Amino acid sequence: MDSGLYTQSDAAEAQPGAVPPRQTDQAVRETLEDYTLRFAPRSYRRWTPMVVATTALGGIAYMADFSIGAGIGLAHGTGNALVAIAVAAVVIFVTGFPLAYYGARYNIDLDLITRGSGFGYYGSILTSVIFASFTFIFFALEGSIMAQGLKLGLGLPLWLGYLVSTLMVIPLVIYGMKALSKLQVWTTPVWLVLMVAPLVYLIATDPGTVDRFLSYAGTDGEGGVNTASVLLGAGVCLSLIAQIGEQIDYLRFMPPKTEANKRGWWTAVIMAGPGWVVLGALKQAIGVFLAVYILAKVGPTAAPEPIQQFRGAFDAMMPSWLVVPLAVVLVVISQIKINVTNAYSGSLAWTNSFTRVTRRYPGRMVFVLVNLGFALILMEADMFSFLNSILGFYSNCAIAWVVTVATDIGVNKYLLKISPLQPEFRRGMLHAVNPVGVVAFVAASGLSIAMYFHALGDTLQPYSPVAAAVIAFVLTPLMAIVTKGRYYLRRTDDGIDEPLLDADGNPSATTYDCHVCRQPYERPDLAACRTHDAVICSLCLSTDKVGDHVLPATAVQPVR
Repeated sequence: MDSGLYTQSDAAEAQPGAVPPRQTDQAVRETLEDYTLRFAPRSYRRWTPMVVATTALGGIAYMADFSIGAGIGLAHGTGNALVAIAVAAVVIFVTGFPLAYYGARYNIDLDLITRGSGFGYYGSILTSVIFASFTFIFFALEGSIMAQGLKLGLGLPLWLGYLVSTLMVIPLVIYGMKALSKLQVWTTPVWLVLMVAPLVYLIATDPGTVDRFLSYAGTDGEGGVNTASVLLGAGVCLSLIAQIGEQIDYLRFMPPKTEANKRGWWTAVIMAGPGWVVLGALKQAIGVFLAVYILAKVGPTAAPEPIQQFRGAFDAMMPSWLVVPLAVVLVVISQIKINVTNAYSGSLAWTNSFTRVTRRYPGRMVFVLVNLGFALILMEADMFSFLNSILGFYSNCAIAWVVTVATDIGVNKYLLKISPLQPEFRRGMLHAVNPVGVVAFVAASGLSIAMYFHALGDTLQPYSPVAAAVIAFVLTPLMAIVTKGRYYLRRTDDGIDEPLLDADGNPSATTYDCHVCRQPYERPDLAACRTHDAVICSLCLSTDKVGDHVLPATAVQPVR
């Protein structure tokens, strides 16, 4: 498009503190593709609520749930696995609801939400790294599953399968939300049919499979439901709590909520926000079912592999020549659907952190490759063989983060009214670090990780995810009360007279031109410039190396 950007001849006219012209050009081109690192403006959000929801739900077509459920079920038995899956699903739904609402209502991603919900402008870098880690861990898991499928179907060695599964997503990730929405919408029906059909067939033709599934006691041989096994299983499932971040990467493109569309709007937000866990929990339960079904044929080592699970299920309902190709197609479709999301969301998280720390924008594609590099290393290290250990450890950090932010929104904003109700993410408006979220997160994750590694004894080890959630839930409002909310906002006035929200409570659609990059942006993405009678966009503020454009701090009254 004709963007009116700086050229090299403009360099001499650049304002003090302005972003170098080439860097500005690159940042504007890339971030205007799908508003990476930014508020998503109304002019870009042309999808209906249901299209956004379908796109977001398409991203959870991953096969990891089958492996996670199978691993828990084989170790602890069906009863413990189903209770663990249900407990984790409830926690994920409850904590995901306020995050999904904020992302959809105010059109910002989870990192921007986190900044204003207890962490501060730089404090949320901690959680950006946690989220980026989530994306490459699960990319590696899905890539491993795809490599298993390619080995079975095409005879490719695993190391080559890992490489293929990594490289094939790069072209799809380049084009952002527009390409991802088309991919997810068109592939979801095929994926659903291939996943559900064999399960329905097995139950209908062999009801005894259900009895064997329900009576399976697990390798620990204890049988029945016990607290330690349930909590260990729930801890693994709760590693998926950070999935809400990827859901919000889509939900931020929801259209404005109005009286005319509020029913469809809420349905879409609940379905694609916290509602993703309903399908996720079902997939985990199916994973237990299929693992028990094929256990006698393939043994405990191969039973958690989705390619083996669906190979066994398809084998019961169709000609043998069709079994392997169809199982491979299912695995490949699932891997592509989720790993384009993992690569996309991970690149946003890394870029966001790097831009704030260094105050320069390197380009999102750099971090697509960084994220894929980390994932490939994990795959080549055979992470699939110690999957539950990785996820159990990671879940403590993810739980601490998500519960902290959800508590700040639900309790500190709406109940205690200490945290500002309207989200804030712009540099200059927030303190660098807010001890409310940072202290709660560090304490919750640190203590729960110590418990996970038996530092507080073997008895408490299964309770590490519970500790992460409880400590974060208690410390977040406590820290807000102790600090009287004085560290949420550095200033309350951004220097622009027009309100951020319109009469319906939606972000204002009025546009202003940023005087640094010379592009029009909607009201919530801008602030007044400190040294010029003009406005500046949030990304140019982030990349202002000397702070000439950043508004000075003002006295903010603490909550009494």
